[in-house]
Amino acid sequence: MRRARLLPAVFLLGGAAAAAGLALRGSPGSGAAFLLVLVLVAGVNSPLVLPRSIGAAAARRRSAADGRPIVFRRPGCTYCLRLRIRLGRDAHRMHWVNIWRDPDGATTVREANDGNETVPTVVVAGRPHTNPGPEWVRERLPPAP
Repeated sequence: MRRARLLPAVFLLGGAAAAAGLALRGSPGSGAAFLLVLVLVAGVNSPLVLPRSIGAAAARRRSAADGRPIVFRRPGCTYCLRLRIRLGRDAHRMHWVNIWRDPDGATTVREANDGNETVPTVVVAGRPHTNPGPEWVRERLPPAP
């Protein structure tokens, strides 16, 4: 949990310090713009951007019941974020597992990727797929209710 929030906190604190320095040197507009950019970067790297994570065991049970894919991810992963943004609202039609919070999820990812924790790893119908394209994932979603 702490690791997931560390990077956004560093961006926020660093941005605040740099913006204050710019403002004190007589450039408040530049300071505000710099702070805004780093607040956006912190937001993108925060765990709030991705759907709420559940455990790998719960994701497997739910996926077996509803046919939705499971996405194994970790905070700060550019490819996970890309997948989330490109899927838009469809991202909420999958089960997301944070491998930093769930050791069982991390084990599943390592087994699928020759011992590496490569994410996103998407499991569809029990078969893992490493870093698939957003359109490929969208095509495998069950019909919306």
